[in-house]
Amino acid sequence: MGRTLSVTKSGDLEIVMTRSFDAPRALVFDAWTKPELVRRWFGPRGWEVVECEIDLRVGGGWRYRLRRGDGKAMVLQGVYREIDRPERLVSLETNEDCDASEGQALATLTLVEREGVTTLTQVVRYDSKRIRDAVLESGMERGVGEGFDKLAEFMAAPVEAGTR
Repeated sequence: MGRTLSVTKSGDLEIVMTRSFDAPRALVFDAWTKPELVRRWFGPRGWEVVECEIDLRVGGGWRYRLRRGDGKAMVLQGVYREIDRPERLVSLETNEDCDASEGQALATLTLVEREGVTTLTQVVRYDSKRIRDAVLESGMERGVGEGFDKLAEFMAAPVEAGTR
C-alpha cells in the first residue's frame, strides 16, 4: 500500500485530508455509503462501529456510533447536502459530544480515479478557527489515518463472494 494520509490547514477554517487507494472510485464511494462496508473500516484501530445508519439521499442523514474496548463511545452524524455518485459527497456533520451551535462542519468528499488509483480528498470547513484548531489538536489526524489505513486494507483484501 505505502500510501499515507496528508492533513493540512487551508485558510482559517478548513482542514484538507488527502489519501490515495488502490481501488476504483466506485468501490471507495460504496465504502463510504453502504453500512455493511462502513462497519468494516470506519474509525481508529481499537474502535468498533456498533451502529451505522445511512439514508443516502439529499436531506437524508447518516449516524455512526463507535465503541472502544474500554466502553468509551463516540457518535458522529450528518445530513447529506449533495450526492454525486461516485465522485462527490457533501454533508453537514455534527459530533454528539459538541455543542450543536459550534460543533457543525461542512464536509466535502471528492474522489478522483486515475489508472485504478482513487485519490480521496476531504475538505472540512468549521465555523471558527478555534474549533478547527481544537479538532486538529484532538488526535483527529491519528484517528482518521488509522481509519483510512483500515479502508486501504479492506480494499486490498481478496474479494469474497458477496462481501463487497
